Amino acid sequence: MPVNEQGLRRRALVAAGALALTGLLSAFAPHANAAAAAPGAAPARVALPGPTGPYAVGTTTRHLVDASREDPWHPGRGHREVSVGFWYPAARGDQGTAHRTAPHMEPRAAAHFGSATGAGTLNQGVPTGAADWAGTRTHARVDAPAARGAARPVVLYSAGLGDPRTWNTSLVEDLASRGYVVVTVDHTYDSSEVALSGGRLATSVLPELAAKPGTDIDAVLRTALRARVDDARFVLDVLGAPGRRPALPKDLADAMDLRRVGMVGHSAGGFAAVQTMHDDRRVRAAVNMDGTMEFPAPDGTGSRLGTAPRDGVDRPFLLMGTDAADSGPYEGQPSWKALWEHSRGWRGNVTLTGSQHGAYTDAAPLLPQLARQQALPWETVRKNVGTVDPQRAVAATRAYVASFLDRFLVGRDDHLLDGPSERFPEMRHAR
Repeated sequence: MPVNEQGLRRRALVAAGALALTGLLSAFAPHANAAAAAPGAAPARVALPGPTGPYAVGTTTRHLVDASREDPWHPGRGHREVSVGFWYPAARGDQGTAHRTAPHMEPRAAAHFGSATGAGTLNQGVPTGAADWAGTRTHARVDAPAARGAARPVVLYSAGLGDPRTWNTSLVEDLASRGYVVVTVDHTYDSSEVALSGGRLATSVLPELAAKPGTDIDAVLRTALRARVDDARFVLDVLGAPGRRPALPKDLADAMDLRRVGMVGHSAGGFAAVQTMHDDRRVRAAVNMDGTMEFPAPDGTGSRLGTAPRDGVDRPFLLMGTDAADSGPYEGQPSWKALWEHSRGWRGNVTLTGSQHGAYTDAAPLLPQLARQQALPWETVRKNVGTVDPQRAVAATRAYVASFLDRFLVGRDDHLLDGPSERFPEMRHAR
């Protein structure tokens, strides 16, 4: 059967970048199994796992405009706009019934996520129309008052290339239930779709760039990283300036301790997390979940590495690898090895046995549910998540990220990061 030219183009782009950017280019290539759902089949329903911490969870979304910066994907067409989600410990009590449970994705965003050009299809391999993404609910109450008490550490979250900020709600809700204020950042025109003010939906430019002959893949990825780092720093600027901070649910502004900021990301978001810590001293600790930190082509210095691995950092970081090609222990990945060797202070590296690139995201809890309902092949689950038990992947991701943040933002150490654990025998530790 002949292969269409666009498909070849996308596969070529993936192959060109994969040597240096495992996982970061997934937005450029549709999965082999991402066809349309069977005619007449009802979309499958899925459910996010409940958070495990002692706090109820609240959430709210805000639209921010950076008047000091034009949009890097559309220069000359306006200022940079981003959408952010706040996830936080919420007050319990009678007022809880007045606030509805938040959807996993805003309805317009859910519709595009599951479309032929959305990340549900292009990144996750879910057939178009096979999943009822709009029907998935979180465990957080919209605009609920924040729990009172001492100010809490703030964690920024950045998703993988082409993924929306909602594609790790399982982890984000869990962190909020453990006492963190988590701010998820949608990187407009990189993220699959971003719901903006005035009913606008900004969709990713990445699939179009992938199909365009002559696309400079290195320039695209460098633009994406720079935009992500600038977005994260802008969000910190806004949160740290009361005059610029948007109106927030009751007691939430007082709940954020901006002296204790961490950043967590998956894939390109993991690269952005470490790079933001390198560029901005307000970030005290960073977690990189399976994100390489190099580019397809060298820069003016002759290096493919980002400046974070080239220079190293002097604050704690945790690298969480998978069994995917070019991942795993830091010694086998040039950018991770450089970061490890050039950095000062605490560093950690764990690898989830049997996992693939999506095991640290909502792919782990949600894709197996779709496969059990025959909405997608089990092979798609294995390609995204791996052979690891998906429930164990979720539990391990939550435990190791929380252990790291507790240790370096709260001063509470459960010693999970000290070495191999009987609780999580699937996690391999590097030294």
